[in-house]
Amino acid sequence: MTERDKVDPSTLELRPRPRPVTRLNKNALMLAAGGAALVIFAATSIALRPPRAASDARPQELYNVDTKPTAEGLEALPSSYADIRPPLGDPLPGDLGAALLRAQQAAQNSGQSEIDLSAPPPVAPFRNSPEADAAREAALREAQMAADAREAGVFFQLSMPAVQAITKGSASERVSPFDIASAFQGAAATPAPFGSERENDPSRQFRKLQFLEGGLDSATDNSHRLEDPETPFEVMAGSIIPASLITGVNSDLPGTVVAQVTQNVYDTVSGQYVLIPQGAKIIGRYDSVIAFGQSRALLVWSRIIYPDGASIVIENMPASDVSGYAGLADKVDFHTFRLLKGIVLSTLLGVGTELSFGDSESDLVEALRESAQSSANQAGQRIVQRNLDIQPTIRIRPGWPFRIIVHKDLVLRPYEAEGAIR
Repeated sequence: MTERDKVDPSTLELRPRPRPVTRLNKNALMLAAGGAALVIFAATSIALRPPRAASDARPQELYNVDTKPTAEGLEALPSSYADIRPPLGDPLPGDLGAALLRAQQAAQNSGQSEIDLSAPPPVAPFRNSPEADAAREAALREAQMAADAREAGVFFQLSMPAVQAITKGSASERVSPFDIASAFQGAAATPAPFGSERENDPSRQFRKLQFLEGGLDSATDNSHRLEDPETPFEVMAGSIIPASLITGVNSDLPGTVVAQVTQNVYDTVSGQYVLIPQGAKIIGRYDSVIAFGQSRALLVWSRIIYPDGASIVIENMPASDVSGYAGLADKVDFHTFRLLKGIVLSTLLGVGTELSFGDSESDLVEALRESAQSSANQAGQRIVQRNLDIQPTIRIRPGWPFRIIVHKDLVLRPYEAEGAIR
């Protein structure tokens, strides 16, 4: 083998040389940018330059204020009142000319061929003006209203059959005050349905006046005499019947409630005989009409059922709590959360309609915004008003203790069971 001469490693090339990069001249770029800026500046200056009037141009007359053109046809008209000559007929003799002229005109209007000069001139028929007719009709209406007011009664209308029968008569018949007074007496004597007076008298003032004037009597001597009990087996007025609820009470809807006697009730005179045993069922009902701020439910009891199946009807004896206060009070729901939800929803509706259209000044957008705001405001007010109209809900849980106050004597029989007699 022949030995080759060694090559210097520094002279060896592992990869080829890259192509040279072509670069733009900075001076040329600056010159081109400056020229473009000058062209843009010149074009802007020419475009923004105000127009100049030509030195030899004269303003064109658009309207001549010195010479006014004359309209066509005015030259044929008279220039003054002296040139106006009315067309006249043949001359009439003496002082009768005016009368003859009126007679001729009347004859021409009526179609008559002959003229009676001795007849007086015709007189136009009298016609009322529309203003006079309207004033006369208004005066008649006011007079009729005044007459109706004088003949009307002084009492307000009640929702009773007797008063309705009187008020449904013809308008020409005059209602006597004695009939109205008798109707009021009949309405006071007839008990109203349970809870119906609350709808006609929201402030309950009429019921309070009835309560104050109901027992008014001018007699100074008591007409009642002392009476002995009919039987020793009697629970007299003022006695207390302890009981507790079996079913709960929810005043959203009216309903029936069931309770149970928790202690034996003995006769009032001797206290030896059990007349109402422990465990007897009591049937009643409760009022669902709740006024604003009311926290106690009104319950009345109508029947007692004994364990052996016997029963007695009691006349709506009221329920009271263990302290003797009328009604029962446990939990009251004023629906505050629902009211707050309605207020928040009303606020969101108003804010949403305000922000949805932005700040545009378009007439259409402004009209849409006002319409949407009005609709949202009405909807929000309706929602809040409906939530305000919801009456509070009174709930009484089962097992709640209470007392029944006897207001009329109950004639019963001894309950025959083990331990019924002491």
